[in-house]
Amino acid sequence: MAFLFGCENVHLEYPTKTIFDSLSLGVNDGDCIGVVGRNGDGKSTLLGLFEGTVEPDEGRVVRTGGVRFASLRQDDTLADAQSVGWNIVGDIPEYEWASDATIRQIIDGLIGDISWDTPVGTLSGGQRRRVDLARVLVADAEVLLLDEPTNHLDVVAITWLANHLRRRFARKEGAIVVVTHDRWFLDEVCDRMWEVHDELVEPFEGGYSAYILQRVERQRQAELAEQKRQNLMRRELAWLSRGARARSTKPKFHVETARALIAEEPPLRNSVELKRAAISRLGKQCVTVENVSFSYDDRKVIDDATWLIGSGDRYGLLGANGAGKSTLLEIIQGKLLPQTGRVKIGKTVKFAFLSQKLEELNPLGSDRVREVLSRYKSRYVIDGKEVSPATLLESLGFTSAHLNMPVNTLSGGQKRRLQLMLILLDSPNVLILDEPSNDLDTDMLVAVENVLDTWPGTLILVSHDRYLMERVTDDQFALIEGKVVHVPRGVDEYLELLEDRAHAKQKGGSSSTARSSSKGSGKGNTAGKGSAQSGGTRDTSSGAKDSSGLVLSAAQARDIRKKLQSLERKMNTAQRKVDEAKQAQLEVDPYDYVALGEAQIKVKECEDRLAALEEEWLEHAAMLEG
Repeated sequence: MAFLFGCENVHLEYPTKTIFDSLSLGVNDGDCIGVVGRNGDGKSTLLGLFEGTVEPDEGRVVRTGGVRFASLRQDDTLADAQSVGWNIVGDIPEYEWASDATIRQIIDGLIGDISWDTPVGTLSGGQRRRVDLARVLVADAEVLLLDEPTNHLDVVAITWLANHLRRRFARKEGAIVVVTHDRWFLDEVCDRMWEVHDELVEPFEGGYSAYILQRVERQRQAELAEQKRQNLMRRELAWLSRGARARSTKPKFHVETARALIAEEPPLRNSVELKRAAISRLGKQCVTVENVSFSYDDRKVIDDATWLIGSGDRYGLLGANGAGKSTLLEIIQGKLLPQTGRVKIGKTVKFAFLSQKLEELNPLGSDRVREVLSRYKSRYVIDGKEVSPATLLESLGFTSAHLNMPVNTLSGGQKRRLQLMLILLDSPNVLILDEPSNDLDTDMLVAVENVLDTWPGTLILVSHDRYLMERVTDDQFALIEGKVVHVPRGVDEYLELLEDRAHAKQKGGSSSTARSSSKGSGKGNTAGKGSAQSGGTRDTSSGAKDSSGLVLSAAQARDIRKKLQSLERKMNTAQRKVDEAKQAQLEVDPYDYVALGEAQIKVKECEDRLAALEEEWLEHAAMLEG
């Protein structure tokens, strides 16, 4: 693989902190790298070094001549006065960019609902993010540097982006380095991980799941090494005290599997016990939404919705941006009266709402964290144990030093965690969380999840973070066309519903047709793959062309779609074999070089098989695109 860019012995420091010291990294053709780490440790700075917007104090950044970069920053630089189209393609004539199928797919997938001539300054934050992302993706670049690309995107857009990036780099040409806290996205897109911490960047093979496994294993081995060192010192002391003894045993290295690593771990949460505790605090009556409708002017956002929320239920709420989720949450809390229907709220219900904004902390101003905690009870019972507010704060990643910090000096992620903790200290029995993962890195997300796992009460979560949704909730619902729809299989089923409805509308069918088709949809379909938005196996039976420009018949188009579905199944199987081969490689004794070589060959064979299938999939997809 050809070298693209990297850095050599880079040292970078700010007046109060050293960011990197003697950092050396390299990125090759085909690399898809995910970057994780605590907020403030240098993830965005690392992208700035590669891009050239940040200069190192020592060392150098190396870039292969002629390699073209495109960068997505957390803050966009779009021209507010210019149109959406101008910000994406500039002054390029329409006949030039419109002739590129990839550019058309990007525009359809990300901004199909935004007018091409709309001034960017009139767009919402989520719409601006999609325009900026489209600008980066259509650029003639070999390297993509993406800083939090999933921010402000809904589940559909995130799934489309993951599918696009997988296809884009399937040929092992070019590279991507992405900073994100979206763990599902990291697993879907990345084949390598970098963890930024303590002035260095530590590499890991595989996506986020493989990274966690390797990280836990490294920690276990470090603890084992420290234990062996302590034992050795004790033995040495005994030798000095009692005289020399023959040492007949030598340490032997073992690598355990993930099953062994988690064998002693208790379940994430005791659902039965939490349900019992929730009922004791709430009673049997919680919230019942019956035939509720609500409209803004002529736009109906809630349409005859019914939703029963019981004591101890842990529900996730899915829906596109602007679908009406915030309106529904306000109706549930009684803050907004429905125009039709009714909402019954139990007499003992005490709501707590974690909003996306942090204005709730503004009244605290320069109050120190310690002073804020002193205003609450000294003891709370969590997971059957008495804990103090300081202990709870520590479980959310705060240290003793943070206790003396003024609230207004905390970082965004620290404020978010403090906001959650203060809500929990108010002892609510119904907790509503609106995008709680904002401003949190992956480690802090895990800490928040651990706290929520032990919280006894009714939980409603709105989030585009699939990992968080699946971790802390037991069941998922979706707000689609104003209706609350149960999706037992979670996000995958939600995406299938949207796809079926989109196909029904394209064919002139009704929403009832879409619902009936969704019931018969295959459960094994990969989320987002083959959707109309992703540019995959969409219905092109009318006027589809093959790569030579000849119009395909309906039967030919149907055969190609069947072939694509078969290839997708084979790709899923091949991906599992790659993962199994990499896992087997981890279990090999690192001193057994023969076995390591054989394991590496096995991994390479599995990866080549997957790459061949992806290449074949792309060729058949191109036949439908024309």
